[in-house]
Parts: sequence; structure tokens; C-alpha cells
Amino acid sequence: MTTTPSLPDRQPVETETVKAALEAIYNWNYESEIDQLRSLYANALDRQWVAVRDLDWEPEIDREAFSRSFTMGGIPVNETEFWKSLAPDTQWEVSRNTATFMLSNFLHGEQGAMMVASQLVNAVPHMDGKFYASPQTMDEARHVEVFAAYIEKLGEVQPIAPGLKKLLDGVLSTNNWHLKLVGMNVVTEGLALYSFRDMRMQTEEPLLKELLRFVAQDEARHTGYGVRYLSQIVPTLSEQEIAEIEDFAFEAARLLIDSRAGLSLRETALGIWAQAGIDPADAMAALTRERELIRTSLERSGGRTGPIRGLVVPTLKAIGLFSDRICGHFDEMFEANFQGAFGSIADDPFDLPKDLEAWALGAPAE
Repeated sequence: MTTTPSLPDRQPVETETVKAALEAIYNWNYESEIDQLRSLYANALDRQWVAVRDLDWEPEIDREAFSRSFTMGGIPVNETEFWKSLAPDTQWEVSRNTATFMLSNFLHGEQGAMMVASQLVNAVPHMDGKFYASPQTMDEARHVEVFAAYIEKLGEVQPIAPGLKKLLDGVLSTNNWHLKLVGMNVVTEGLALYSFRDMRMQTEEPLLKELLRFVAQDEARHTGYGVRYLSQIVPTLSEQEIAEIEDFAFEAARLLIDSRAGLSLRETALGIWAQAGIDPADAMAALTRERELIRTSLERSGGRTGPIRGLVVPTLKAIGLFSDRICGHFDEMFEANFQGAFGSIADDPFDLPKDLEAWALGAPAE
């Protein structure tokens, strides 16, 4: 006798909705139209991994190693005299709580990326683009799985930062696939890829380091998808369409780093420092005084001055989405937030790494 399976006792309770209507596009041509995307799709199939099989979840987190190797937003805070002057218990509280906040937002961002990737299967017109967005959806589901599991070992999942939530809502709700692609696979994935590289390069915590190796390999492909696809599309667009995409990308970046919006990841992370008894203004002033040490450390590790200037902006330049007009907007934002500590973006020496995966795993950019 067969029985009908019953619904699970526990139903989702922490849910939220955003209107995300878009047109679904059929493509009746199944031949390859953009060979680079078809090759990327084949690579994605070949590089699948399984979290419960390929990672060792048994050991506990090493508290001392975790505190010793703390960074924030690409800045090697752990190497500064300011950080070394803090009591060990304060270092642990700040590093654990900041990392839990950042990892929680990676987790929330990966859920958003999973939903956007599934939208792109419907929304993009080229079959090669649909093919690639399909395994990316699986990649993002796996990332949600592993970040949730790691955070459970470290603490509790923290709420999504308001700026990131607003960014994800905007990317999910737009019915323009160009904006969806640049908002997710260039800005959001670029931020993630840079942050994963930074955290993996610095951390001495074994499980986190190995987890980020797998995730960074996937994210390098996802960013590569945005670069290769948009590089083919942007030259076919009007000046007005290009300006619209540039503005959307800038707004996405602004939501993540502009403290004047009152929503940024940076502002929330500094609030965690305040809870540990560290004045955020004093901390930023101290780190600014040590900027030469930070710059030297970044150069030694092959790092750059944060995810937006270090990777997102070079990506936009490579695609053809960084006019003098939009450069001025970025310069104004960085001047307001960092008091000109890093100069004009026009003078930045950074180009998009030729091999994103190699760079993501620690190789210097070529």
C-alpha cells in the first residue's frame, strides 16, 4: 500500500516578496551564436563540486587563527598597529561579528544571485546565454548551502544590509536584461569575487579557506559571463542605452559603499565595531594614518584598493561602460567617503585580470 507524502511540519516563516515581472524569450536557434559563452558553459559543467563530499565540516573553528587573519573590505586591518593595539578578546569579538555579518551578506547575496540567474535563463535572447545561466543557478544554490552551514559554526545568520537588499530588489525587479546582467554579474559578483579572494588570501582558518577556493572558482566564471556577454552586446547599443547601463551600475556600487546613503555595508560593519567599544571615526582616522602600510601590504599580496576600484571599475572599463561622465560620479563618491586617500580613479593602474580564476585564487593580475 502506498501513502501520499505529507508536507513537512516546518514551513517557511522568514519570507519577503519583491515584484519581479519580466518577459520570457524563446530562441528557436540552437546553434552556438556566442562561442565564448558556450565554452564557459562547458567549463561550468566540468567544474561542479559537492559541499558535503568535498569539504571537511568536522573540525571546530580556530578562534585565535580567525582573529589573527582578519581583514575588512579588502583592507588588511590585521597588519596595522591599530589592530595590534586591541585586546585579544576585542579582536575576537570584532573579527567574529564582522565576519558573521559579511558572510551573512554573502549568503543573502548568493540567494539573490540564484534568483537572478534563474531569471536570466528566461530573459536573455541568446541560447548560449541561457545555457550558461542554467549551471550558474546551480552554483549559486550551492553557495547558499555552504555559507549557511559555515555561519552556523561561527554564530548566527545576520539580517541583510539595507543597501544590499535594495540592490538585489532593483536587479530582480528590472525587466531589462542588460541591467540585470550588469547589476548581478558585474557589480554584485565582482564585489563578491574580490571579497572572497581577499578573505581567502588572508584567513588562516582551514575550512573557510578551502570553502572560499571552491566558491571563488565559480564566481570567476560568473564575472567572466558578464564580461564576455556584455562585451558582445554593448557595441550594438545606442549612447542612451549605454548611459542607462552605466547609471545602473554606478547606483548599484553606490548602495554598497556610499556611507551618505546610510545603507552601505561599510557603515553597518563599522557599527559592529562601535558595539565592541571602538569609535568608528577614531578607527577610520587611525587606518588612514597607516595607509602607506596598507598600500604596501596590498601590493605585496597582489590586492587592490577595495572591490569597487580594484575589480568592478576595471570590469566596467573592459566592457565599455565607463565614460568620463560616470568616472566623475565615482570620483565624487570616493572623495566624499575616503577624503581623497586614493586619488582619482582615472589614475588607477588596475586592469581587469586576464585570467580571473587564477587571480581569484591568489595569482597576481597580468
